[in-house]
Amino acid sequence: MMHPEQNQGRPPLAPEPPSRVMFARRTLSGRYVSYSREDLESELGSVDFSNYHVQFPMTPDNQPMDVVPIDPAIAGKAEEQYVSSSLFTGGFNSVTRAHLMDKVTDANAGRSAAAKASTCAVEGCDGKVMCDEHGEEMLPCECEFKICQDCFDDAVKNGKKLCPGCKEPYKATDMEEVARIARERKAITVPRISASKAGARMERRLSMMRSMNGGGGAGEVDHNRWLFETKGTYGYGNAIWPEEDDGGHGGEGHNKEIVSKPWRPLTRKLKIPAAVLSPYRLLIFIRMAVLALFLAWRIKHKNPDAIWLWGMSVVCELWFAFSWLLDQLPKLNPVNRATDLSVLKDKFETPTPSNPTGKSDLPGIDFFVSTADPEKEPPLVTANTILSILAADYPVEKLACYVSDDGGALLTFEAMAEAASFASFWVPFCRKHNIEPRNPESYFALKRDPYKNKVRPDFVRDRRRLKREYDEFKVRTNGLPDSIRRRSDAFHAREELNAARLHRENSSDEPMVKIPKATWMADGTHWPGTWTHPNTDHTRGDHAGIIQVMLKPPAEEPVLGTPLDEKNGGEGIIDLTEVDVRLPMLVYVSREKRPGYDHNKKAGAMNALVRASAIMSNGPFILNLDCDHYIYNSQAVREGMCFMMDRGGDRICYVQFPQRFEGIDPSDRYANHNTVFFDINMRALDGLQGPVYVGTGCLFRRVALYGFDPPRAKDHSAPGCCGCCFRRPRRVASEDSASRALRMPDDEDDESLALSSFPSKFGNSSFLVDSIPVAEFQGRPLADHPSVKNGRPPGALTIPRDPLDASTVAEAISVVSCWYEDKTEWGNRVGWIYGSVTEDVVTGYRMHNRGWRSIYCVTKRDAFRGTAPINLTDRLHQVLRWATGSVEIFFSRNNALLASPKMKFLQRIAYLNVGIYPFTSIFLIVYCFLPALSLFSGQFIVQSLNVTFLAYLLIISLCLCLLAILEIRWSGIELEEWWRNEQFWLIGGTSAHLAAVLQGLLKVVAGIEISFTLTSKSGGDDNDDDFADLYVVKWTSLMIPPLTIIMVNMIAIAVGVSRTIYSVIPQWSRLLGGVFFSFWVLAHMYPFAKGLMGRRGRTPTIVFVWSGLIAITISLLWVAINPPSANSQIGGSFSFP
Repeated sequence: MMHPEQNQGRPPLAPEPPSRVMFARRTLSGRYVSYSREDLESELGSVDFSNYHVQFPMTPDNQPMDVVPIDPAIAGKAEEQYVSSSLFTGGFNSVTRAHLMDKVTDANAGRSAAAKASTCAVEGCDGKVMCDEHGEEMLPCECEFKICQDCFDDAVKNGKKLCPGCKEPYKATDMEEVARIARERKAITVPRISASKAGARMERRLSMMRSMNGGGGAGEVDHNRWLFETKGTYGYGNAIWPEEDDGGHGGEGHNKEIVSKPWRPLTRKLKIPAAVLSPYRLLIFIRMAVLALFLAWRIKHKNPDAIWLWGMSVVCELWFAFSWLLDQLPKLNPVNRATDLSVLKDKFETPTPSNPTGKSDLPGIDFFVSTADPEKEPPLVTANTILSILAADYPVEKLACYVSDDGGALLTFEAMAEAASFASFWVPFCRKHNIEPRNPESYFALKRDPYKNKVRPDFVRDRRRLKREYDEFKVRTNGLPDSIRRRSDAFHAREELNAARLHRENSSDEPMVKIPKATWMADGTHWPGTWTHPNTDHTRGDHAGIIQVMLKPPAEEPVLGTPLDEKNGGEGIIDLTEVDVRLPMLVYVSREKRPGYDHNKKAGAMNALVRASAIMSNGPFILNLDCDHYIYNSQAVREGMCFMMDRGGDRICYVQFPQRFEGIDPSDRYANHNTVFFDINMRALDGLQGPVYVGTGCLFRRVALYGFDPPRAKDHSAPGCCGCCFRRPRRVASEDSASRALRMPDDEDDESLALSSFPSKFGNSSFLVDSIPVAEFQGRPLADHPSVKNGRPPGALTIPRDPLDASTVAEAISVVSCWYEDKTEWGNRVGWIYGSVTEDVVTGYRMHNRGWRSIYCVTKRDAFRGTAPINLTDRLHQVLRWATGSVEIFFSRNNALLASPKMKFLQRIAYLNVGIYPFTSIFLIVYCFLPALSLFSGQFIVQSLNVTFLAYLLIISLCLCLLAILEIRWSGIELEEWWRNEQFWLIGGTSAHLAAVLQGLLKVVAGIEISFTLTSKSGGDDNDDDFADLYVVKWTSLMIPPLTIIMVNMIAIAVGVSRTIYSVIPQWSRLLGGVFFSFWVLAHMYPFAKGLMGRRGRTPTIVFVWSGLIAITISLLWVAINPPSANSQIGGSFSFP
């Protein structure tokens, strides 16, 4: 769209008088409405609304260009400016268009580091490195940590024989043995590949990459060639070529650098102390044995007086034992992990011969933020998440953020534009003063002293000004709905006036066509997404694809800010003279939706982002966040990257961070923190094949999402499914070539064969297909040591990337269209997997099933924080969605019973438990009614409460308590958190899990689809109480089963006590069994009952009075109808041996 203001003051191109700038629009009725600038001003001059402008630091003005020669040096910048200033739309059977927006964009920049010295690498020591009799250096550890004789002796005597570098034990401590191992290590040679053959391989590799420009002219530039241009003589994988006498071209310096520099790991595995882990494992096996004996005793000793009661209890107990085994066995090997950020900085951001400037050699990361409904997910919450991402402590030029708006709402679009504008102030402020957390809402709401450890004299002034700017930003964002409504009403009134005038001029007798009420953008154009008043092509399920580059890709070099000039009204609000003011790329994406297509909810939106990001930035790693989860630790991304870039990191598919929540009530009534799962179960899985994917806060390897197998995949299964029976036949058929791990093929035929199958799997976009091997290469660990397999040469990612052009964004529009996934493997093998409401668990399962492993990264400071529903009804619906997805997994081909041999046995058990745990609700709800049935009937699950039964019960309970105590010890959680989890396990098991089983069976048997309720992210209506939602009682049918259990058990206790009181010879011991188990049920149901009471102190006293009277009345009626006899047995009989 061209703006008339941009032509003011410019000379005409021809001698004739300049014509008026005309505006034209095609209405939905098919007519073209034309108007001039004067018409626009005359008709809108009296309307009270204002345009929004996305304000960024000034760059060259975006004006229409005259027909004059253009300097090629600035042509790229002009193209980049055009891309970042345009809204791209398109889709199925429609032309891709770029609409020039009325906004100004931003320019942005890095840092450097200092080099280190050598000699003895132990801190504080400058001694000579150990040498043998020939003067050759002796490095006693495989990590090649340089150490002097004195430090080595000290490490052997006082340091537990651990290497100070990698913290691993020395293989040899005797000096003669150390010298022998050093000589053997030096004698190892690597076969050398000729320079001509290496050059031929590289040429074939480069020829495989197509230009991202899409043209074929003489001046065409390969947009991916820079990834593989290097001056060193490196090999592939773990090979480090020795010096060449003929034409090494600098290879000698690189080889010396790699050999001489001590190798240090980026991560370490911290094992649980044996004093805790050994008793923990022993107790598990003891409880298993006691459970087996107890169940055998129960089956053998029936209760002939109440065989039905005995039968139900035994069946339930057998299932509970089986369920406990599935939950407990994967916990046998819990681990903790630690990262070393200083080593990451030394390896990737320190000047070296291959990287003289010290520019970051870290791979790129694409952040994905998903949102669907601005009413349930407030745009201000999403904007804060975006701001925390843009301010993350990671190289600016390596970071890109994509926002998926699956609702296609103009409100979300303009909120993101406001966030991009505010980011130009907030991000430099965070960098200048090292702010944590970098979410402005959370930062300004901190209750601790904000000035602690702040030493800069201008911090107080800067913070005060940023607080004012943020308050204004919040007001603007909160006022966007009203602003959009008033603006749309004004433009709609203008269109109606124009239509009425045209109708009068035509003097037609036909009735005037009604003008649809559209949603208008601030530049006077129709919003291509969802309208407030839905119309054809503008509804939530029917609108064009939209891509808008809110913040263009930053400059490769640092861009320092300007000083604060208060006298002359300087540009900024704070002094940024020494601060890098660049901002990462920010892209708004709303995929195309059309009727008749299954858009697959969140999974489909994430896959659209995967394809669009592959074309626009192609970061080899992807980190996805929900719109209400923000970065709480700005260095968390670096900690996750330590695992990916460490030795063996190329086999890691994702790094999962724990979910931490804010806004939870202090008592955590409904176990919203879920610490038992995140701090016990997930740590335990990390000791196997890795934690499950939980939907947010996860750092993915892009090629793992593409469905490729990992390098060096292992077969973990025994010959049979369980290792001892049902022998599994070996698969004779070889796997498809494209499903194996990406490699650089040895001959050209294998390479072309693999690429030829890509379009059928990934779609017909050549841009996307070409980006796949690039992402694989960029995601490899650094080949800085012979033990690093499948690595990349140092310095390969320091060369600037090409600017973003319009053809690239146009291609991105095509891959987010609704038809692109047709006849491809997206959602089946590639990307997020479709077919389940818990697409996260299924996606992680597929990766583990292909042999990948995952890592659980628990940072000292929480990596991410988010919000969780604290209302009872919302919490139950959230648990219902999770349980429903688990039932779907159980009845699908993703059942762990069908897992491949590449998945470890205990990992398979863990995934089997994920699919089976909702079925426990059937037995749990029966077991919760058994105490009441025993009190009503006067019988019990055993014939008599003898010592054997009580001894078994006591041992099983003690083992469970001791296991809980040890789990608390090695996980670090509190006892109250463990108990809250036990309580909500019973509440959820008798309500949401049971409903999930019923819904899952309905879907499998009758084909009835499951309705998905979006978890609300909004707060309560009471602004004075942070926990107002906690006390809101919203009725749902999920409350019926637990409410019935509470009422029946309370009445049963009253009936049992009343019958005993009215007995001729009261036998209180006969009540022991039934009353004890009834109180066990009621103790677990206490949070549920408390939630039904609403706000503390607001429940009228009369409610409790009437409840007591009703219970007493029912008890007396029962006694009157069925009076007790002298020999009545309530709760069984108790006898001592």
